[in-house]
Amino acid sequence: MATINQKDKNAFIEWQAYREALKRATTTETDETFGEKQARIKRLESDDEAWFAYYFPHVSTNPVTNEAIPPADFHIRATKRVMKDRNWFECRCWSRSLAKSTRTRMEVLKLILTGRKKNILMISNSFDNACRLIEPYRAELDSNQRIIADYGKQRGFKKWKTGDFITKKGVAFRAVGADQSPRGANENNIRPDTLLFDDIDTDQDCKNPDIIKERVKWIFGAVIGTREIYIKLLIIACGNIIAEYCCMTEMMKKANYVDIVNIRTHGVSSWAKNSEQDIDEALAILPHSTIQQEYYNTPVTEGRIFFNLEYGTIPKLSTMEQLIVYGDPSTSNRESQNSSFKVVALLGRKKGITYIIKVFCKQCAQAEFIQAYYDMYTLVSSEEATAQYYMECNSLQEGFFDSFYDPEFKRISRMKGIPLFVQKDQRAKVNKYTRIEATLHPPYKLGWLIFNKNEETNEHMKETEGQFNAVSPTYKGAVDAPDCIEGGYKILDKKGGMALNKYRFQKRSSRRY
Repeated sequence: MATINQKDKNAFIEWQAYREALKRATTTETDETFGEKQARIKRLESDDEAWFAYYFPHVSTNPVTNEAIPPADFHIRATKRVMKDRNWFECRCWSRSLAKSTRTRMEVLKLILTGRKKNILMISNSFDNACRLIEPYRAELDSNQRIIADYGKQRGFKKWKTGDFITKKGVAFRAVGADQSPRGANENNIRPDTLLFDDIDTDQDCKNPDIIKERVKWIFGAVIGTREIYIKLLIIACGNIIAEYCCMTEMMKKANYVDIVNIRTHGVSSWAKNSEQDIDEALAILPHSTIQQEYYNTPVTEGRIFFNLEYGTIPKLSTMEQLIVYGDPSTSNRESQNSSFKVVALLGRKKGITYIIKVFCKQCAQAEFIQAYYDMYTLVSSEEATAQYYMECNSLQEGFFDSFYDPEFKRISRMKGIPLFVQKDQRAKVNKYTRIEATLHPPYKLGWLIFNKNEETNEHMKETEGQFNAVSPTYKGAVDAPDCIEGGYKILDKKGGMALNKYRFQKRSSRRY
């Protein structure tokens, strides 16, 4: 007799517990007539969101408050795209906690229960992971009482095991690990008509470009090659962009649609399920690289230009030779609109050393950005020092500065009785990376760039350090803090050069007689 190891036994116990919880969550009404039942099913099938809410109450209801969780607009738009009967390849680069796998599961289950799809492959970075991702499909079909009541028992007689099962009506599901052969996936002479890629990339694999290259060949050869030409094929790839070169980035090049949704959009939570406070608390303990990779689809290769920033003691502000407050409103950064940060930095210079004294670095509204200037003013004044105040103002930003920032600063200064005057920095600026490297890397390497050690644990300084670590020629995420500090550094250079100028000019008296 075959022995059952403890791991299999634990898995079976967990499976049984999950099934029982699913049964309890999907109880059904028993007093409908046959006609009422058919009318209800027809009504639900005509409305994707209503169908999801009814058959998956355990997914669409908050278990703590028992309140319905409405889908986000991007969820609704995504479902409308994949429910059309056509060849369709979609990449869903949704942040963690935005339900990319769950949403896909509900969509696929509706497609198979309404007879539109027959053969599904789940492809992941390993066979075990593919089995884990496909198991919730089997659980829903096996134990969801609402599905069983309306669409009949789904548990098949031929196969019903982890990673490989067939429903009573002949719909096949199969798990495939990276680089395994998907051949032989035909069922009842029907080739796979739905390919689900989920977490196909791993951090370790992405370190080796040769592995990624071969895996991409496998995806577009062996896996997608299992299709039947005349059958409409649905491909949904769910995963974050965890590296500059990975399977997801290569699949994105071939997809009909690429949907990138970060945890926040324009600085606001992308889905009401995740409150601003919950996001702040969840991200507070994570390193910058993890946040950018998992929540903003921006892989970070650390330490290319700046690493191990030097923290030290800051001289008294009143002893500084120069003090400047420089702000970057980031209003023109169209390329990274979901991850742009507004930055205000207080910089000081003494004996050739530039000190980054305090930084405000946050995705925020204009009012909070403006207030940061006044907070810096208060800090400088408290040490009986004075500073000059600047804001980046390129050609795209100038109109907004004149129409909004300048009048707003004047209004607030009058109201507070504070003589704070913000000047435009209209310096023509080239590519961000080029500027940051050329201006800040030399003093960084020479130890002439010192960050305030008293601010090292401040969330704004931590974000600033993370952005410095991310600076590279290929990085496409936010580097607004280094960009802002570069702007302030240039002003210090300019003002310092003027102060060091030894030449004096005066009108000479006439020597003509």
